[in-house]
Amino acid sequence: MKKSKLLMFLAALLPLGLFLFPLWNITLEAPQYPTPLGMHIYINDFADANPHDIKNINLMNHYVGMKYIPEAIPEFKIFPAGIIITTILGLIIAFKFSHKWYLYWFILMVSLSAAGLYDFYLWEYDYGHNLDPRAIMKFTNPDGTPMGFQPPLFGTKNILNFTAHSYPRLGAYLLALGIATSLVAYIVGKKELKRT
Repeated sequence: MKKSKLLMFLAALLPLGLFLFPLWNITLEAPQYPTPLGMHIYINDFADANPHDIKNINLMNHYVGMKYIPEAIPEFKIFPAGIIITTILGLIIAFKFSHKWYLYWFILMVSLSAAGLYDFYLWEYDYGHNLDPRAIMKFTNPDGTPMGFQPPLFGTKNILNFTAHSYPRLGAYLLALGIATSLVAYIVGKKELKRT
């Protein structure tokens, strides 16, 4: 089997790591919590970084009117199906089609990943800004508008006395590696074609 096909085969399989490892992690640090609160975001679920972290985050957020972190959201059904479908598609392309199709799979995966990140941003925005007006505690910005509590999409952000960190985890890196490997497979396939 050609090297390009082996690379494309690997590229298609790497995103399956999302079913084993977290995609993202959000951590909240504050003086009143010696051990930071955190949650891992998997492709199909939220999980505590430490025991009871999500419960404690929900209790804390309740006071400012934020929604509870849901146990199930539509994306937890859509994303796994999307990964399975694109993996099968990638394997079919690896075995049946030329290197040009590796580039199409790369473009598809970059587009879907960008859409997933945008969806994550929208979820964070709604979570941090769509507050219950009956909340016990209300905070405003200097201009008098209601304060939002949206964690960063990527990076670190101070929210009141909390420092929120939001970074990808191993699942996201495996997905990115799979996408990058498909581009390498395309380049290798192009070189193989020139040699023949």
